[in-house]
Amino acid sequence: MKLGFLTACLPQMPLDDLVAWASKQGFKTLELAAWPVDSSRDYKARQIDAARFTKDDAKRVKDLFAQHNVGISAMAYYDNNLDPDAEKRKCYHDHLKKVIDTASMLGVGLVGTFVGARPDKSPDECMKEIGTIFRPLVEYAAGHGVRLMIENCPMENWQRFGLPGNYAYSPELWEGLFNEVPSEDFGLNFDPSHLYWLGIDYLRAAKDFAPRIFHAHAKDTEILADGAYRYGIFSRQLTPIRGNRGGGVTASRDSGAWTGGSSCPFCRNPGMTTSFRSSMRILSGKGPRRRSNRGLRSA
Repeated sequence: MKLGFLTACLPQMPLDDLVAWASKQGFKTLELAAWPVDSSRDYKARQIDAARFTKDDAKRVKDLFAQHNVGISAMAYYDNNLDPDAEKRKCYHDHLKKVIDTASMLGVGLVGTFVGARPDKSPDECMKEIGTIFRPLVEYAAGHGVRLMIENCPMENWQRFGLPGNYAYSPELWEGLFNEVPSEDFGLNFDPSHLYWLGIDYLRAAKDFAPRIFHAHAKDTEILADGAYRYGIFSRQLTPIRGNRGGGVTASRDSGAWTGGSSCPFCRNPGMTTSFRSSMRILSGKGPRRRSNRGLRSA
């Protein structure tokens, strides 16, 4: 396993300085942020300008990383790919393709994103729309030697208050995603901290979806009174999962080195409101459960 971090945590640091610093701290890989330069998205960042990236840029970046003995685990561009505004959605998809092109030029095999959500549609309608949108996107990525992966942050309140903003937050939703998009080039950027605070067994999820876990995020999580997220157990669980696909598993963290201690910057609140927890149960099609891997346990 190689440890790194998502470079969105250092949005103002030039890539040359960032790679040199990461190497000195002992990091072995980086997940490169690649939001559009003119993006108005919150928590945006870019160390790579994918919209204008050239083969000459690719050579310079490869030489920089080689000089410091650091790898690139993935490219990162997380936005709402289900946006109900057709013009915005097209912009997001066009840029995602540019990020895929950039990853291909760099020889990077993974691009991370969100599926997103449409508050104006039912969960079933959203899931079908995810299939319609992502089948061609995954096919485009595969044609460039890249696999697409979805991070499982619920993104609560992102598109509408009280609702999840990313329909990929639980194992039952992953089953729906992979039924709609069965390609082996479509998988997870697996973050067990989100499962932990939803009351879902993240170790069971890691076992059940091992073939679909392409990459991993890790964070400190202190939500419940009786303990915190156990990174060591999780890392041992993941170590053998991706060994046959090249590169192993890279653990990264949205807001810096995983040992630092804060919650995902995409999550506006470190905890979860009662109304949101209820909404999650309803949208996943399940009632209250206790210690279930497929649904959510009761508060």
